[in-house]
Amino acid sequence: QLQLVESGGGLVQPGGSLRLSCAASGFTLDYYAIGWFRQAPGKEREGVSCIRSSGGSTNYADSVKGRFTISRDDAKNTVYLQMNSLKPEDTAVYYCAAGRSPCVGASLFLGDYWGQGTQVTVSS
Repeated sequence: QLQLVESGGGLVQPGGSLRLSCAASGFTLDYYAIGWFRQAPGKEREGVSCIRSSGGSTNYADSVKGRFTISRDDAKNTVYLQMNSLKPEDTAVYYCAAGRSPCVGASLFLGDYWGQGTQVTVSS
């Protein structure tokens, strides 16, 4: 069974940090580009970041550029999203997705397999 599981979400104060993890089971991530998305209540889903299947090349939404960092550890079959300097507007459910489409833009990435999401709440 192909599965992606996100973890690492929670409640954090503005200016704080969280690291989200996206672990795959039932398949290896080596040949997939990975994207992180988020959806806040009443808003459309937004592409946050993506990373190429071979690593190295990454893309970020303007709203998170310079604050978020995506990385992958194929040996652990896991992708991470390090989120620093968090703001209340970062509050959302965060999802990871694996896809064969190229990572040419955070908003353009298409995922074939999706996780169930993890809640991130930034509030004082």
